Amino acid sequence: MSAAKPQPRRVHSGNRRDDAARLAVLHAADDLLVEHGFGALTVEAIARRAGVAKQTIYRWWPSKVEILLDTLIEDSEKRLPVPAGSPTADSIRGYVRGFARFVTRDPAGKVLLALLAEAQHDPGTAKSLHERFLGPRRVRERELLATGTEAGEIAPKLGPDATIDALLGPVVYCALTGASVPRGLVDTLCEDLLRPRAD
Repeated sequence: MSAAKPQPRRVHSGNRRDDAARLAVLHAADDLLVEHGFGALTVEAIARRAGVAKQTIYRWWPSKVEILLDTLIEDSEKRLPVPAGSPTADSIRGYVRGFARFVTRDPAGKVLLALLAEAQHDPGTAKSLHERFLGPRRVRERELLATGTEAGEIAPKLGPDATIDALLGPVVYCALTGASVPRGLVDTLCEDLLRPRAD
């Protein structure tokens, strides 16, 4: 009697399935937020749209805020990375322009605006938003300005945090109030804040 031919090892696809389900949840949360707003967004609706069990979502995320934060972190890394390497005045200006597009046109930018708004009256959201997104991004933005300053590309008139707030704050205000970012605003901000005035 011949020995049975060994069967090939079965490749477990659990991780792939988990990753597919995770991405489905992130996309569903993103889409539903844009369609219905933060207040109407529920874990039940996300589960239905993603085609996963509600228990699966709660196993991975404690709340819809954490789901939205994962969405924001992933999407911003792809679509709004903080420039690395040796920045120029133009690349910093390009980053601020990209930020303006992100918060006014990109669905992920809507997630950021929703979380900023929610953070105003929910300390838990504010804490998570700062710890997971705003804080780490601010570290890279400070490095961007420091490297540009050391290279002589820019000469900020304010400290790093005040400079970043002054560059991005007016853009966020426009987006939060539903106004378009005025043409030339980014150029004016960058020129006034990053370069010394001519004598």
